[in-house]
Amino acid sequence: MKMERLIGILSILLQKEQVTAPELAEQFEVSRRTIQRDIESLCRAGIPISTAQGAGGGIAIMEGYRVDRTVLTAPEMQDILAGLRSLDSVSGTRRYAQLMEKLSAGTGGLVPGGAHMLIDLSSWYKTSLPPKIERIQEAIEQHRTIRFTYFSPREESVRTIEPYYLIFHWSTWYVWGFCQMREDFRLFKLNRMTELASGEPFAPRSAPLPNLEAERIFPAKYQITALFEPACRWRLVEEYGTDCFTVEPDGKLLFTGGFPDADSVLSWILTFRDKAELLEPEELRERLGTLIEALARRYRKEEEHGVS
Repeated sequence: MKMERLIGILSILLQKEQVTAPELAEQFEVSRRTIQRDIESLCRAGIPISTAQGAGGGIAIMEGYRVDRTVLTAPEMQDILAGLRSLDSVSGTRRYAQLMEKLSAGTGGLVPGGAHMLIDLSSWYKTSLPPKIERIQEAIEQHRTIRFTYFSPREESVRTIEPYYLIFHWSTWYVWGFCQMREDFRLFKLNRMTELASGEPFAPRSAPLPNLEAERIFPAKYQITALFEPACRWRLVEEYGTDCFTVEPDGKLLFTGGFPDADSVLSWILTFRDKAELLEPEELRERLGTLIEALARRYRKEEEHGVS
């Protein structure tokens, strides 16, 4: 993709005194005309690049701007490589690893073969998620809208947005864009999208970065108190940390925490089965009791009718 190629070209220009357009075209497997457009894009981005025609000519970064390749140490290059490999884990390809091989060409072994950090950003949805990421990436680069059916807790709707950022956060992939229905910027979870398709070109607008603070995205409407059996300690530590509970004299764990809505509270408590008791707030405790009674009636009724 273009952005990857621009990064690769810039890295090569920072490492070498001069390079020719045919050399870059061969390395990145594109036409010379594409390389010329890429150089123009780098110039528009403020990179001072000079070109010289004829024998001995080529493409170079103007003197005074070049960065010594030794600025990047081997551990730093390893960190870059780990990041690029993590992106490969999303697409299921070696695209970014191959990019890293191109970036490290001529660095004199700056990138050692061993790796001490492995990052896997793939999810359970390995067949459905990568095509969505690819299509959204293309739409962002080409400034095209995307259209999809979206499933949220409140409604099912068809949305058209101007996409600006793909975001991996809270162990999930999102797209941040301007929603034409809401006439505002919104965050959409990729796993809730179906029938994703590219749309019409749009004129890019000034896009603010999303505020990804959990308190803003998931504001705590309910502060709860619950009592857990000691066997639940590992889950509380994993999900909320060691500061979320205190140990009672009998060994039980008194938990306090905030939740964005009632359904989140009830569904979470139920996952602990009989090893958790919701103490407060009283209104949710009553709702949980009513829900449990309804479930008990349903399953007793099925047993009476011979349903296993």
